[in-house]
This record gives sequence, structure tokens and C-alpha cells, in this order.
Amino acid sequence: MSALGGRRRLLQGLLPLGVTLLVAGCASMPSSGEVRKVGDGQRADADAQVRVFGIPPHPGESPSQIVSGFLEATTSGEANFSTAQKYLTKHAQAGWNPLDGITIVSGLAQPVETVGTSHRDGFSTVTVTSTKVAAVDTKHGYQPVQEPLDSGGFQPSFSLRRQAGTGEWRIDGLQDGLTLSESDFQRIYHSVNMYYFANLGPDGPSGGGSAQTLVADPVYLRNQTDSLVSTVSALLDGPTDWLAPVVTTAAPAGVRLYGKGPDQGVSLDDSQHLTVRLDRKADQLRGQRCVQMAAQLFATVQAQASAKLASAEIQRADGSTACLLSSAQAEAYGAENLVGSTTRQYYIKSDSSHRLMDLAGDATASTQLTGVPVSGPFGADKADLGSVAVRRDEQVAAGVRTNGRQLVVGSLVGGTEMPAPVLTSTATDPKNGLSAPSWDGLGDLWVADRSAVPSRMEVLVDGHGPAVPVSIPELSGRVESLKVASDGVRIALIVKDGGAMRLQVGRIQRGGTHDHPTFSVSGLRTLPSQEDVTSVAWAGASRLVVLANQSGVQQIQYMSTDGSAGAALQGVSEAASVAASEDQSRPLLAAYNGSVYLLPTDTNWKQITPKGVSPVYPG
Repeated sequence: MSALGGRRRLLQGLLPLGVTLLVAGCASMPSSGEVRKVGDGQRADADAQVRVFGIPPHPGESPSQIVSGFLEATTSGEANFSTAQKYLTKHAQAGWNPLDGITIVSGLAQPVETVGTSHRDGFSTVTVTSTKVAAVDTKHGYQPVQEPLDSGGFQPSFSLRRQAGTGEWRIDGLQDGLTLSESDFQRIYHSVNMYYFANLGPDGPSGGGSAQTLVADPVYLRNQTDSLVSTVSALLDGPTDWLAPVVTTAAPAGVRLYGKGPDQGVSLDDSQHLTVRLDRKADQLRGQRCVQMAAQLFATVQAQASAKLASAEIQRADGSTACLLSSAQAEAYGAENLVGSTTRQYYIKSDSSHRLMDLAGDATASTQLTGVPVSGPFGADKADLGSVAVRRDEQVAAGVRTNGRQLVVGSLVGGTEMPAPVLTSTATDPKNGLSAPSWDGLGDLWVADRSAVPSRMEVLVDGHGPAVPVSIPELSGRVESLKVASDGVRIALIVKDGGAMRLQVGRIQRGGTHDHPTFSVSGLRTLPSQEDVTSVAWAGASRLVVLANQSGVQQIQYMSTDGSAGAALQGVSEAASVAASEDQSRPLLAAYNGSVYLLPTDTNWKQITPKGVSPVYPG
């Protein structure tokens, strides 16, 4: 609740959310004592929604009271903002667009009225001072403040006019959109992943390749009873401005829902069959393009549904079927269908061998978690690995030797001799050498060479040379580590700049030809991840897990790629790195105090033997 107080708010119980929210479990790994996980019963409040009703203006209220009441009324559960409109003149009611974006602030101060001769003449101006922390644009995209460029105070002003006849004050001039405190925003809006197709350049269908994969685009939608309609409508709006340069949509330009009838064009029956009826702009939609759009709808709705969808059907305006996609067909568009999956866990044994270990057996059920050496040269004695990345098909691995200078790529299914390096750095100190490598879902290998200033990022197509340089025109500082998403068009970077370690997410743009590809990273977005970030991993379709320092204490936190925060794992200290799978059913890994720990579902951290460092999932 904002600093304006709650005198105008009526709260109605705790009601279930209109959508299914997947809330990450919280766990702690203290430096001493027993390790316990927070159970579902302890976070029941996170799964409930407080329904808030606005109260209309009272007779005789001052201009500052009118503004205060208006701001509180905009936080109600009313989809049409009918109570908030009562604080406006008829002129302002006709012109105000509450859907023109959201400014999220840390807290609203008490409105201050500028009193002068204009007040006697029936006019007034009221200003509210606050601090902007984020914004949501008209495409529903969340954007945190990018310090120091747009930090500082936010001071919306309201012009008020005394109404003829009644003498009551009403707002006559105001900015479009909404201004909400962080707590109100989190209560009123929820995050939803929209899905669009990755633009893979020469590796994609338009470039002669066959790869197709869907990319998650997180947006924020208002909690309301027709959440299915609002979700599909947002998908039809197209991708957010940040992701748009690297994705495409199969939806026809300008297409909307049919909109007539009680379901407004969207229905989900008891057999989990999704039906979406579109307007006349979809009359020519057919064939593969229609199937692709059905795949986007299937993935977007499935991400929120509590039950597994059976199929998705697209209908034309006349009710005829344009195409039908089954759940089995929809699976062909997941990122895991590019190169392998991310289900098994690996780490480096922390003895003189520095060999790669595979966590054998079912990690979620075993009481004793034991790692065994992998097959091939990476599991041999004296493998001398400082960091490692396993390709998503788990047939090949890439590793940087302990000297930080040599990148090697070798088989995990045979052979004994460590292959010759595919890339060599000029660094003399391992801290200035090659970063830990990372595989994307197309089988390309990414690595940063920290020996130069600025650092160089390079890609080894299909895991072998020659290395292709990556252009990062917006980079300021040195890339310390990187993790590329399986979709191949998003990358997370830890960048050292001015003594601070910052987390940034960028878009990967692929060009050139199949024989001569080009790569660039643009749209760098700094995420608000505490003071110093030491490790990051992809932990879902649009979610990262981040190890960072907060006031001298290490913390593991889940964070969306748009910069909005998720659940945190409190009390972590002395951790060196974290690892996660994009499959959110797989457990979290952490290197802690010279050992590797795993966090199975609904239980506590478990130590893996023998001891090790640098845990990873394939990718």
C-alpha cells in the first residue's frame, strides 16, 4: 500500500488469482546449522490476491485530497477505472488514457498543492513527488530504471478546476497512464510469457536452415477475470520493443480477436482444447503459417494453465477452422528440440585431476548423491579443467584448462587423449584469460577472452574454429562471464565496469551466410541485481538465477529477463557459483565452501560426493 494511506480502500478477503502462478520455492544455505527449505504453507499469502475497491470523492475535499483519492482509486480492481473517473472533469474523462503505460515508483509522497491567485479563480495545481524505479510500456514490457541515465525524482502534476454549480474540485489535466507504487503494481499485475519465433539468421528457415524455436517474451498484464482473453490479445499485439529485433510472429498484421459473444473469441473447454477465433484479417491464414501461430498460442496459454493442453485450434471470423495443432505437434517448437536438453548435472572434481564428473542416478530421489567421471578425455586423470560447458546433446563438452589460456572441445562418449586447443588466449593470469564457455541450442560455442581491453567475445560455430568475433557496440567494461540461452537469441553477461560487477542481458543478432556467419549483441539491459554479481544461469524460459552480494552478504535470487525480481534464497554465504536448467522441474545447483550442493524439489540442499566446483547443466 502506498504512502498515501488506506482511508479510501475497501479490501475484500483473500481471493484466488485469476491465473495460475508458478511461485519459486525459497531455500537457504546458511554458513552453519541445518539447511531447510521454505514450504508451501509459509508462502500462502503469495498465492492470494487482495481485492481492492476504490471510494469516490467526498464533498468539500481539497485539491490535494482529490489527487490523493484519485491515485488510490487507480489501484482498485476495476478494469474500466470507473471510480477513478469520478475524480476527473468531463473533459479529462474524455481525454485520459489509463492504458498508456505505467510508471512504477518506490512510494508516493503526500500531494502538495500550489496555492495562489489561481486558487481563488477556481484553478489549482497539485504535484506528487516520488522516485521512479521502473516503467511498463504500451506493449506491456517491463523496463527497470537504467542508472544513471534516467534515475532521479518523478513529479507528476495535476491541474484541477472548481466545478460550476457544485463548487467541488475535479482534475482537469493529467498525464496519460498510471502511476503505481511497487507494492500496488505487484498486487494488480502479473507476469506472463508471450512466445514468438527466434530469428536465427542463416541457421533459421528463412536462411536455409530448418531450426525453429519459440522464445519467451515476459510482459505484465492486469489481474482480471478474462485473463485468457487479455493473454491472447497481448500475444496478437506482437513482441515487446526490446525483443522484436530478434523474433518474428506468425500472426497477420493488425489481427484481433473476433470479439463477439460471451467468450470474446477465446475458449478453453473441459477437455483442454483451446479455441481462438480471429477477425477478418485472419481469413487468409492457412498452411504452415497458421500452424506456427497455433504453436505460439499453445505455448503462451500452456505457460499459465494448471493442466496440460490437448490442442489449439484457430478459427476464422466465420467460425471455420483455419488449423488445428495437437499437443504432440506443439512439442516440436520447444527450445529443447534444437540440440538436446538440459536434464543432467555435471561438475569438476576439486582434486589434482580436475576431471569432469557426471551426477549418476536420479538426483531428485537419491539419498546419496554421487558423481562419477564422464567417459572420454574430460573424465580422465589430469584432465586439468578450470571451467566446462556440456553441449545440450551431452555428446560433446568444451573446457578451459586451469591456466585460463586454452579452450578444448572433446567427446563425452569415447577417446582418451585431450584434443588440441581450438582457441588460445594470450593471458598470463587465469583471471584475465578465457571465461567459462557456453553452448547455445544450435550447437555454437560462446566464450569471452578477457586478456584484451575491452574483452573480446567469440563464437565457434558447431564448436570448432575459426572463432568468429562478436560485435558488442554498447559494451562498457569487461565481460567476466556469459550464459547464452538455448534459443540462441538472448545472452546474459556479467560485466565488470568501474569496479562493480553488473548483470546485463542482450539480444543476439545473427547475420551473414551459413559459411560466413556474423554475430552481434545489442540492446544491453542492466538488471537491478544488488551490488556485485558473481554467477548467473538461465533458470527458465524468461528467468535467471543470480548469485550476488547485498550489503556484504551473498544471496541467490531468481530474476526475470525484463529486470523484475522473483523469489530469493536468503542466507547464502561463501558460495562460488550457481547453476540451473531452463527446465524448471530440475533442481538448482550451487558450489559452496569447496563442495557442490543440489536442491531437489520439496526438500533441503544435499551435498554431492566427491567434492567439486563449477557445477553446470548442459548449455
